[in-house]
Amino acid sequence: MSIDETVEPGGLAIGRTPRGRAVVVAVTGEVDHQTAGALRRALMPPAMTDAPRTVADLAGVGFMDSSGINVLIAAHQAHEPAGWLRLAGVRRPVLRTLEMVGLTGLIHCYPSVDAALDA
Repeated sequence: MSIDETVEPGGLAIGRTPRGRAVVVAVTGEVDHQTAGALRRALMPPAMTDAPRTVADLAGVGFMDSSGINVLIAAHQAHEPAGWLRLAGVRRPVLRTLEMVGLTGLIHCYPSVDAALDA
């Protein structure tokens, strides 16, 4: 089952697809204050999940501001203590932002969705 959401034409597009015991959230577009709410909804695990596992595929994201950083931190915390949030395919401009704020030390980044799922 796949759940898709588009914030606005030409804006953020999000797809959620189960992969084994994890969910892959594919994100395309820019993450800013207007689109962060949709990303937050997509990354938050269901309330009754004991060990949520989510891979955020950010290969289609070319820009992320502090709103996106806050969403990633909140989603990471929502997956603790038994689950995890992993990032995959993070493009260089977004990765630099994540590195500058120290988020890569908190949330692991992988070159691909498969690598994130296999880790």
